[in-house]
Amino acid sequence: MCGRYCLYDDGNEELRAIFDRTEGDFKMGEVFPTDKAPVLIQQSVSIQPQAVVWGFPGFRGKGVIINARAETVLEKPMFRNSIQTKRCVIPSSGFFEWSHDGKKTKYQFNLPGAGVLYMAGLYQDYEDGRRFVILTKPANESMKEIHTRMPLVLPKDSIPNWLRSIGSAANILHLPAPELTKKLILQ
Repeated sequence: MCGRYCLYDDGNEELRAIFDRTEGDFKMGEVFPTDKAPVLIQQSVSIQPQAVVWGFPGFRGKGVIINARAETVLEKPMFRNSIQTKRCVIPSSGFFEWSHDGKKTKYQFNLPGAGVLYMAGLYQDYEDGRRFVILTKPANESMKEIHTRMPLVLPKDSIPNWLRSIGSAANILHLPAPELTKKLILQ
């Protein structure tokens, strides 16, 4: 599961370029569900960042749905259309997860050697605007001791394939997750 992630303007040129090109206002720092954040969307021949609200409306108007399981996204009615034609990429400085050992210890996860962690997502247009969810998959060894699920992390070079081709996207859903590093966050 991914219930929070971060966007830091800490001199990372790759993120700075995304921030500068993003259409609309968005949240920096720790990003919570229902915040607006930059997402990368295929528009004609180019990939454009847009500020989009995190979370599809929940059932019967209650709450929001922030994640979709990669294993079932092709079958679930709520996500079926989005996976076909409305895939997006969520850039981040990393994501947060909490231990479930009774202490609720907070950790930040990052991709080693990369200044940006890209997560696969889906978007949909609603009456109140465009919204996105983050795809998740079973956790690998680098995450398992903290949580059973993790975001579907995209290598930077697979972003065009994820956005442009449902065939490539379907293959990406099943790729093994990369090993991540974790850092204790003192509160």
